[in-house]
Amino acid sequence: DKAPLSKSLLLVPSAISILLTLLFQHYQKFFAYNLQAIKEDFQIWRFVCGRAICLDLKDTFCSSLLIYNFRIFERRYGSRKFSSFLLGAWMLSALFDLLLVEIAQYIFGITINSLPSGFLGPVFALFVPFYCSIPRVQVTQVLGHFSITNKTLVYILGLQLLTSGSYIWILALSGLISGICYNSSILKVHRILCVPSWVAKIFSWTLEPIFSSAEPTNEIRVGMGATVDIQRQQRMELLDRQIMMSQVAQMRQQRQQQGGMINWNRLFPPLRHRQNANYQDHRPSDQDTPPPTEVSEEQVARLMEMGFSRGDALEALRASNNDLNVATNFLLQH
Repeated sequence: DKAPLSKSLLLVPSAISILLTLLFQHYQKFFAYNLQAIKEDFQIWRFVCGRAICLDLKDTFCSSLLIYNFRIFERRYGSRKFSSFLLGAWMLSALFDLLLVEIAQYIFGITINSLPSGFLGPVFALFVPFYCSIPRVQVTQVLGHFSITNKTLVYILGLQLLTSGSYIWILALSGLISGICYNSSILKVHRILCVPSWVAKIFSWTLEPIFSSAEPTNEIRVGMGATVDIQRQQRMELLDRQIMMSQVAQMRQQRQQQGGMINWNRLFPPLRHRQNANYQDHRPSDQDTPPPTEVSEEQVARLMEMGFSRGDALEALRASNNDLNVATNFLLQH
């Protein structure tokens, strides 16, 4: 929804790539990114054909997934600004492809006659605004040290695409350089390489109705805030409420199946079973037992409004040192 250009880049090149691989293999030579033919025979049209359609299905799959994840930029900036970025990155990466090939031949003595085909330069260029403007939100941790964020999967897809061919690192490097150049306010490239307004209107009248999607009917409308940050915060708050209600419903169902009992030994093992070096299979004395934590009745009422019993709410608040957020998270997750 609201990303027709991303949808067209996802569907049309992928369909053509599949057709060339399965049915029309004898036409693949016209979409090869042959640098030797460009330099010696002046086949400039190969810049267009060779840098538009992937001839390797693995590259098609990875680049399509990356375009799907990068659709957020079209929704954020609009189709015209997003298409201007792709056009500028596409043209700049073509220039950097030739320069990097000449540099590799001059320094390392590597002669490169062809590069992997496809719309790969702009895809790698999109990693620049993705790294700079998309916030990093931690999802979980692996082994307690390695953080998994909302951006990890995109970087893994980029790494998979980077390792799919022998000389694809040239396309990746040229794409990153072109993305930095276009995204930089110092060089002012975005003012030169941009889609004119009349061209954007023509495509808006002709192609946008074909690739536009209907607004999801199951999405709850949210009041529009005054700024983009407020609108994003409203969306996050709505999502949090939906997740909480879903978890509350699941928790009620589990409690009904278990007879309304919660395994507090599993819920708070470090808080309910504290051991020390002198502990030897006997109960601590009453003098060593800490006094119970005073619980706020207001917080108990708030937990009971969410569907938890009073006993569970009291136990959770005491075990979490009267922290409402921690108690709520424990009750919802267990």
